[in-house]
Amino acid sequence: MTRTLARAASAACLFVGVGAGAQTLEIGYDQSPAGLDPHIATAFSTFAVINGTIYEGLTAIDKDLRLRPGLAESWTVSSDGKTYRFKLRANVKFHDGTPMEAADVVASIERVLSKDIGSPLASRLAAVEGASAIDASTVELRLKEAQAPLLLSIATIAIVPRRMQADKDALQKQPVGTGPFAFAEWQPNSFIRLAKHAGYWGAGQPKLDGVKFNLVPESATRQVGLTSGTYAMLPNIDAATALQLQGKPNVRITETLELAYTLVGLNVSKPPFNDARVRRALNHALDRAEIVQAAQFGKGVPGGPLSPALKDWAVDTKEFGCYAHDPAKARALLKEAGLAEPVTVTMNVLPRQDIKDIAQVVQAQLAKSGFKVELKNQELGQFIQDWRNSNFDMFASTNAGSPDPDDYFFRTFRSGGSTNVFKYSDARIDDLLDKARAASDQAQRKAMYDEVQKTLACDGPIAHLTYGQLFTALRGTVQGYEIMANRSLSYLRDTGVAR
Repeated sequence: MTRTLARAASAACLFVGVGAGAQTLEIGYDQSPAGLDPHIATAFSTFAVINGTIYEGLTAIDKDLRLRPGLAESWTVSSDGKTYRFKLRANVKFHDGTPMEAADVVASIERVLSKDIGSPLASRLAAVEGASAIDASTVELRLKEAQAPLLLSIATIAIVPRRMQADKDALQKQPVGTGPFAFAEWQPNSFIRLAKHAGYWGAGQPKLDGVKFNLVPESATRQVGLTSGTYAMLPNIDAATALQLQGKPNVRITETLELAYTLVGLNVSKPPFNDARVRRALNHALDRAEIVQAAQFGKGVPGGPLSPALKDWAVDTKEFGCYAHDPAKARALLKEAGLAEPVTVTMNVLPRQDIKDIAQVVQAQLAKSGFKVELKNQELGQFIQDWRNSNFDMFASTNAGSPDPDDYFFRTFRSGGSTNVFKYSDARIDDLLDKARAASDQAQRKAMYDEVQKTLACDGPIAHLTYGQLFTALRGTVQGYEIMANRSLSYLRDTGVAR
């Protein structure tokens, strides 16, 4: 999944520790999270800090996107696919010292499903009818209908202490999980520090005594910090930053084609995007190859609803007729929809430099096809609030992908899905998603998801743009870290430093 772009020479010690021999990995990080509750705050800025570091799920995903045991060491599935029993690992403790038991798992599942909590992850558990603790180390999930991707879906459902079940505030600032690192301190706009979980269940993990996320929004400052040795890692950086660091002494770059995609989201509950002809026109107006070159320095590929990294699932973009760049066709569709040029809309922009660059390219392309787009640059908290409240005409952003199509499609495009902020509803798509989720035959699921992709690509509420190469820059003494296509930093548990 990864390859080295630049070989590193030897480097001096890069870590600042407390006490003899202590090692804290200094990370240069671009955004302060909007919160740290794993069931509520799901932005990339939160995910990277907490996933696989502070929090863990019953199952886990490795660097090759394969399923592996997590807090559950094993499981069984009934013949009808509706009952799952999980055997929990022994001697797992939360960071506050309390044992992790089946009751905590049940409370976590119920918390995600609670309407009062309003978790964006709820759709991942939509098939769950009930959860119960058979004993302290055994959990049973009962499903309304079979859900083929359930084991992958629950990998990102963090297990939290049962006392947090109804609390909507505490975990946002004081997270408590079972992971290899425990939350220690958060200085707003400065840093987030995690400390080694001495009681962690993984033998020999973590190797580090701590991790410090230094919150540094300026890319140039982070780059200087890495080359000088102030920081040991810049995780999940864009192509522009990676190219500037390539070949620097004592720096190496790892990369992978990521599952996350860049996109333009459309509010289909109001004009003009309530008309599928306008959505198709927008797709014809886009030149995705130009976006890759202009905004991603050629380090990416034009993308449809699924990443090409998912070779078993993704439909080739050549099969999407609306992906042909054709401004004349776009204008004809706008005229057919009864709209006079220019069609004026506002685009909210995620506050990340690569997304700002993409938004500017998209704005220029749409201007040639009958649209007039006003860019609205927002701070992260306001962007997320407007996204959750469907307060947008359009938005430019990036979203996480998943090894199984259900995890993304069901919550995003199913009517009433937990992240269907677009207000999109299509009975045929709903039917296909329901049937694909319940089917156990891979070929049948593939055929249904192919049809879903072909519909969504042109008429859906998202214009998928690109899948970029994902990069992480490391100092030469950092060992054992593996970059993941889903942006998780869970391999920090295996990361160490050469003496």
